[in-house]
Amino acid sequence: IVHAVHVGKGGPYFISGYGGTGKTFLWNSIISNLRSERRIFLAVASSGVVSLLLPGGRTGHSRFRIPVDITDRSQCSISRNSHLAELCQKACLILWDEAPMTHRWCFEALDRTLKDVLSVENKENALLPFGGKVVVLGGDFRQILPVIEGGARDDIINSSLIVSPLWQHIKVLKLHCNMRLRCPGLSHNERAELSEFSEWVQSIGTGSVPMHCKGDEYVPSWIQIPGDL
Repeated sequence: IVHAVHVGKGGPYFISGYGGTGKTFLWNSIISNLRSERRIFLAVASSGVVSLLLPGGRTGHSRFRIPVDITDRSQCSISRNSHLAELCQKACLILWDEAPMTHRWCFEALDRTLKDVLSVENKENALLPFGGKVVVLGGDFRQILPVIEGGARDDIINSSLIVSPLWQHIKVLKLHCNMRLRCPGLSHNERAELSEFSEWVQSIGTGSVPMHCKGDEYVPSWIQIPGDL
C-alpha cells in the first residue's frame, strides 16, 4: 500500500482480519509512515467511536458529506472548486476503518464524487475506481453488517460492500495471526481463555457453531451462549 502511494499507482484495497489481528496497529503504522514524509491523508471510520482510534479520524459521513438518506444514485456534497475537493486532490491516501458496517451506496457515492472531482486535473481519472486514488478499506465481514431497519437477511446482504460493483476492483489482503495472544504479559491460563473465546467468536462469524430454531421459525438462527459468559 505504501509502495502504491510512492509510485502514484492508485487502487482500492481491503484489509480483512478478525478482532486481535492488528488492523488498528496497521492503520497507525501506515499513517505514521505518511506523516513522517509530510504527506496528506484522510482517515475515517464508519462510527464515531472507531474514528477516535485513528489520528485525525472522523466519520465517513462527516468527512465526505455523504447524504444521510442515501440512494443508489447519490453523490457526496463536494463541489469541484471547494476546499474539500482540493483536500481530496492533495490526499495521497484515504483510509476507511470498519467499512463492512457501512451501506455499499455510501462507497458508490464516494466513488462517483471522486471521479468527478479528480477528473478536473486528469480526465482519465473519471474511468478509474475512486478516481484513481489509493483507498484502503478495512474490517471483518463476520462482524456487524449494515443495519437495515425492518430488513430481512437478503436486504442486509444486498447492502453489503461485497455485493457492490466496486468489489471486483478491490484487492483483498488478509491478516491471520491473533497478535493479542502473543502478548508476553499474558499468563498461560489467560492466553488459553483468550484463545478459546476468540475461536468461539470466529465460529459464530463463519456459521459453524450449532444453531437451532425457536417458535415457528423454519431457519435455525439461535445459538447457545456458554455458561461462563
